[in-house]
Amino acid sequence: MSKEQVILQLIPIFRQYGYEGTSLSMLSKATGLGKASLYHYFPQGKQGMAKAVMDYIASNFEEAVLRFLQDASTPEERILLMCQALGDFYAHGHNNCFLAMMSLGEADNLFHDQVKQQLEIWIDTVTQVLIEGGIEPQLARERSQDAIIEIQGALILVRILNEPAIFTRILNDMPRKLISS
Repeated sequence: MSKEQVILQLIPIFRQYGYEGTSLSMLSKATGLGKASLYHYFPQGKQGMAKAVMDYIASNFEEAVLRFLQDASTPEERILLMCQALGDFYAHGHNNCFLAMMSLGEADNLFHDQVKQQLEIWIDTVTQVLIEGGIEPQLARERSQDAIIEIQGALILVRILNEPAIFTRILNDMPRKLISS
């Protein structure tokens, strides 16, 4: 099994239970690998596994979502494509946000800078698109932050209330909220 295949099997465990709620036994069971084999792939243990998952998800997010914000279409089209891609990336609300899960408890101490960096990249990228769409820079940044707050809040509500339609509604309304004058 390749390291990438192992990472793909680790993602759902960390995404569901967070860093503190995930045990080596859970990770071993999810991958079908013994603890020694996991340490072979990740000498830093659970922390190394979580970092590898975070790096993988960040790269995947960039390719699956952020790339739409950097193409040559209009700002309106880029925001719409980002929202559609977010629906797919979060399985229409069924996937917890990994960054949110890694910002709690001990994980925040270990991964705060990485989580912050990923959120800043997302905010900055959306902000730039809004500025290109004619929105004043300060308002563009505020709207970008508000959008991510709404997306994250919707993911939390979906998880608690088990109502994926909440996430879909937020994503459907997002382009209008971001781009309107």
